[in-house]
Amino acid sequence: MNQRLKEKIRAREAQICIIGLGYVGLPLAIACAHAGFSVIGIDNDKNKVDDINKGKTTNLDIDNDVLGTLITAGKIQAVSNFVHLNEMDVILVCVPTGLTKNFTPDLQHIQSVVTELSSKLRANQLICIESTVYPGTIEEIVIPALETSALRAEQDFYVCHSPERMDPGNEHFSTANIPKLVGGLGGGSLELGILFYSQIVPNVIPTSSLKVAELAKLHENSFRAVNIALVNELTLICDKVGVCVWDVLDAAFSKPFGIMPFYPGPGVGGHCIPVDPHYLEWTARELLSTTRLISAAGEINRNMPYFVREKIWRVCNVIHRVPSQSKILLVGMAYKKDTADYRESPALQLTELLLEDGVRVVYHDPFVPKVDTSSLHLTSAPLTKAEVEKADLVVITVDHSNIDYMWLVQTASKIVDTRDATRSIPNREKNVILL
Repeated sequence: MNQRLKEKIRAREAQICIIGLGYVGLPLAIACAHAGFSVIGIDNDKNKVDDINKGKTTNLDIDNDVLGTLITAGKIQAVSNFVHLNEMDVILVCVPTGLTKNFTPDLQHIQSVVTELSSKLRANQLICIESTVYPGTIEEIVIPALETSALRAEQDFYVCHSPERMDPGNEHFSTANIPKLVGGLGGGSLELGILFYSQIVPNVIPTSSLKVAELAKLHENSFRAVNIALVNELTLICDKVGVCVWDVLDAAFSKPFGIMPFYPGPGVGGHCIPVDPHYLEWTARELLSTTRLISAAGEINRNMPYFVREKIWRVCNVIHRVPSQSKILLVGMAYKKDTADYRESPALQLTELLLEDGVRVVYHDPFVPKVDTSSLHLTSAPLTKAEVEKADLVVITVDHSNIDYMWLVQTASKIVDTRDATRSIPNREKNVILL
């Protein structure tokens, strides 16, 4: 039955639908369009949809001129409804999956999308889930929901999991050259998934099952979370010993084998590292097991903003400033350098902690002009001489490349550098305190 779908994919005649036009979905839409497919993207943010149809996006990894050309050519169209679903041949689900306040998987967006899909599903469609999920999600939640349509998976329609691997701000790896894992419900789904993704990326790696693909993504980011926690814990030890952690890491990373560079910071942020390990943690609890290492890593990383606050208070004591009467300028609000993404940024939590303590907090971030969360509504201040000199303390929370750190060190009276952004500045020890 899927022979016609194979032919349409090979001929680039298959109609592609991407649900979720964020940091994963929109770059994927562009990759599909560059491969020759026509793409309809769905997003519930009408302002985002309008901007995309005008060839505009705030995603710094996307060239607006490129997007505009594809929109004008009719290769990409953004909509805010699901009316076209039954016309699509391949449907890619790229909606966010987060955590509840109790650190359990929050699949509300996946479930909402699957409900829409089940009401409009037709025979001979390929459904690919790119969102990160816990092992068993697709077989236990997605497929049963889709089969309420009276169609049967692997007989009437096909289901794959190809977990996204996006890294916002990475200049070397993007949708077009990151290897794609593909797991399928059965042989037909896997074959179609490999065929489709092979049209848009050069390296497609099949997995032996859906659960293997689900777990592989979780392991990738748990690996990073655990290693970041290790250097964060080393930072706490170095602070007690009175040794610079960056000196220790420079020495350790000189070894040409058996070690891999990871660096400390004010915490972890983004769409993966603060979230994905907890999916494994939750899965283990459901199986009456434990994840001691992953759990400990999460606790260490979550506590780093508190450690930075403590470091700030120590510096305030040195400069004879009462914390509740101090003004602090945070440099950086994104979760990582050279990106506008501030999801789960540790700078957000640090800001909240400082505000709770009565501190007057301002921030500067050239990539994040505004912060709008449930608890914070802030606008980036200009990094001027007057603004820096008014601050009792400057705290570097993100090491953006386009900040003049030499000027900042020369202008600020005291700096807490949580990222070693001032590494190349001579005589920085006069007014820079490292994490």
